[in-house]
Amino acid sequence: MQPTQSVPVDNNVSNDSWLSWGNNVNPDGMLARTMLAFLATAGLFYVNIMPALVSGLIEALGFSKRDAGLVASFNVYGAALGAFAAVFIVKIWSWRKTSVVLLVALMISDVFSMFINEPTPLMLLRFLHGAIGGMLVGVGFSIIARTKEADKTFGILLLVQFGLGGVGVIYIPPLVPEFGTAILFSSLIAFSICTLCMLPFIPQYEKNANPEKGEQQSIRKLPLSAALLALFLFQAANMGLYAYIIDLGKVAGLETELISTIIGVSAWFGILGSLLVVWLSTRFGRGLPLVIGIIFTAISTLGLHFSEQEWAFWLANINIAVAWAFVIPYILGLCSEFDRQGQMAALGGFASKMGLASGPMVAALMVAGFSYGVLINIAVLALILSMIAAWWPARLVDRENHA
Repeated sequence: MQPTQSVPVDNNVSNDSWLSWGNNVNPDGMLARTMLAFLATAGLFYVNIMPALVSGLIEALGFSKRDAGLVASFNVYGAALGAFAAVFIVKIWSWRKTSVVLLVALMISDVFSMFINEPTPLMLLRFLHGAIGGMLVGVGFSIIARTKEADKTFGILLLVQFGLGGVGVIYIPPLVPEFGTAILFSSLIAFSICTLCMLPFIPQYEKNANPEKGEQQSIRKLPLSAALLALFLFQAANMGLYAYIIDLGKVAGLETELISTIIGVSAWFGILGSLLVVWLSTRFGRGLPLVIGIIFTAISTLGLHFSEQEWAFWLANINIAVAWAFVIPYILGLCSEFDRQGQMAALGGFASKMGLASGPMVAALMVAGFSYGVLINIAVLALILSMIAAWWPARLVDRENHA
C-alpha cells in the first residue's frame, strides 16, 4: 500500500472542514480512484441501465419504440451540453461545492420524472436532467485527469459502471410492471445519494497537481480532434445497439427475462475489461490495445446477427461488454494527455456523451423502417472508422512517452 501523501488544499473549500476529510485519503490509492469513479458515474448512470430504461418506458407507459429511444437520446444530448459547459467551469468553480449542488439537482429532476407520463414533457425534463448530469461527469473527468495514471482511474470508472449497471439491468425490468417508471428513477436517486455521501472523503486535487504531467503546454488540436472523433464513433456504435438490445433479443425470439439476465451478466463480465486496463495501464502503450480492443468489438458486434441462437447472443454481449470496458479508459486517457488542467478530459466527456446520444437517436429513427441487421452493420462500420481515427494520436503519444 502506498503511503499517504500530502495533498494541496483547495482554497475554495479550506473553510469547510466537512468537505476536506479527504486530506487523510491517499489521492493515488484505489479508494480515492473508486470514489472519483462514483462521482464521474452519478450524472450518467442511466446510460448503464439504458436497456431497462427504454424497455421500461415502452412497457410501463406504453411509449412507442421511437419515443422511448428519443427520451433516452434527449437525456444524453443534455449530458453532452452539460459536459461541454464543464470544459469552462472546471477552471473557475470549486469542483467539490459544484458537485454537491449538481447531485441535489439531479435527485430533484429524477423525482419529478416519476410523475410525467407523456413523451414530449419527459424528453424536455430528461434533457435538463442530462445537462445537470453532464456537468457533473465533466467535473469528475477533469479531476480524474489530474491523478497519476489516469487510465487506471478510468478503468475503475468502467468497473463501477459495468458492475452496478449489470445489477440494474437484471433486477429493474422485472419490477417495472409492478412499480412502473418509479423504480427506474428511484435507482438513479439511490446512486446519487451514495455519491453524495462519498464526496467529503475525496482528496483535494488541484490543477497541475500531477507531477507526471508537468507544466501546461499548447494543445495539439489535430491529434486531439482525431481522438475525440474515435471516442464519439465508438460510443455511438455501441450505444445505438445497446439501447435496443432487449427489443433486439425479443425480435430474435428470446424471452425478456432471459435477455435481461444475459445483458446483466455480460455487464459483470465487462468488469474484466476494466480490470485488464488497471493491470496493463500503458506498459504496452495505447495504440496496440486500442486497435485490438476495437477490432474485437467489431467482430463481436457482427455476432449479434445470430441472436436467435441463445449461445450466440450470450457470447456477443459478453465480448462487447469486455471490449467496451477495455477500450473506453484508453481513449479517455488519451484525451487527457493533450492538456494539463483537465479541460480536455472534460471535452472528452462531451465527445463521449455526443456519441452515447447520437447512437440511440440514429437507431430510434431507423428501427421503424429497417431491420436490426442493418443497424448492426452500421455499428460495425462506425467501429472500424473509430479504430482508424484512434490509431494516429495513440501512436503519437506512445512514441513521445517512449522517447
